[in-house]
Amino acid sequence: MTKIIISPGKYIQGSGELKRIKEHVEHLGSSFFIIISKSGYKRFGDTIKESFGTSENIHFIEFNGECSKGEIDRLGKELKEKGADVVIGVGGGKIHDSAKAVAYYAKLPVVIVPTISSTDAPCSALSVLYTEDGEFDEYLLLPKNPDIVLVDSDAVSKAPARLLVAGMGDALATKFEARASVRSGSKTMAGELATNAAVALADLCYETLLREGLKAKLAVENKVCTKAVENIIEANTLLSGIGFESGGLGAAHAIHNGLTVIEETHNLYHGEKVAFGVLVQLVLENAPIEEIEEVLYFCNEVGLPTTLEDLGIKEISEEKIMEAAKLSCVEGETTHNMPFEVTPQDVYAAILAADALGKNFDF
Repeated sequence: MTKIIISPGKYIQGSGELKRIKEHVEHLGSSFFIIISKSGYKRFGDTIKESFGTSENIHFIEFNGECSKGEIDRLGKELKEKGADVVIGVGGGKIHDSAKAVAYYAKLPVVIVPTISSTDAPCSALSVLYTEDGEFDEYLLLPKNPDIVLVDSDAVSKAPARLLVAGMGDALATKFEARASVRSGSKTMAGELATNAAVALADLCYETLLREGLKAKLAVENKVCTKAVENIIEANTLLSGIGFESGGLGAAHAIHNGLTVIEETHNLYHGEKVAFGVLVQLVLENAPIEEIEEVLYFCNEVGLPTTLEDLGIKEISEEKIMEAAKLSCVEGETTHNMPFEVTPQDVYAAILAADALGKNFDF
């Protein structure tokens, strides 16, 4: 019986760390290929340039908005033209996943700089690929985690509170999916069984969300960084990142992937859909009502979706819900890590039941 835990080479989190990016990354190479959005460049470009000083070996490349095979190919060609030897992804989850994929194909080190805390993507050896239309395509499993994850908590606390809350939704799944994976004896994204350390981190992630989530949301709504915000950033990024990857995935993320075929959900963030996926997974498990209500209370408290209407689905179409259910159960999906067989019919029923529980809950 083999167990594996994997993690980034170094995790750095603190106030003003982006101003010190050069000293954190300069040992990795001499020419830096920085993938960043147009708005991200406006917010952080000058800070990064000031850190590197007069160096001419930094290249800012604008991200086109979707982590797709086409975008990864485009960025790879740009990287080759620039001749850089380190890839840096500055921004959100899709930039992170694109940077990791580009660095993997070029066999170069990669640095991930989250400017929001909306997913657990920064620390993982995984890129989630989407089609050009924003529908889930496939997972790209990578041979190693990022060399460095650098989080400037001041930058994260200035981002919209909805993004931090979306990160809580993604992190919310960590405990429940790891628990299901351990019960079924499923292999994790790390390639073997979960370690006790990974499961402990997944549990700590959940405990941190319940204890600090509302405090952190209110602080970020006021553009300030408190200890609660620091704790939630760590939960969303590091605890959830190691917890999902080395603890195991279950139905919640597969439900998210299924929901991407429903056009009305395209305006929602990854973690917002994952949070509803957690409720669906708990229904599949027939979890105790006390546990479901604890999750419902937390979601309502911080503003995560608990109904189909919250996801933008105002008219329930049996055909669309079944299409999402089928996609969540395709071969290779993490639904099959549950400790029992799950069919599309099971998922369809659980989606509608979770929706009813959300509507019925008296917050």
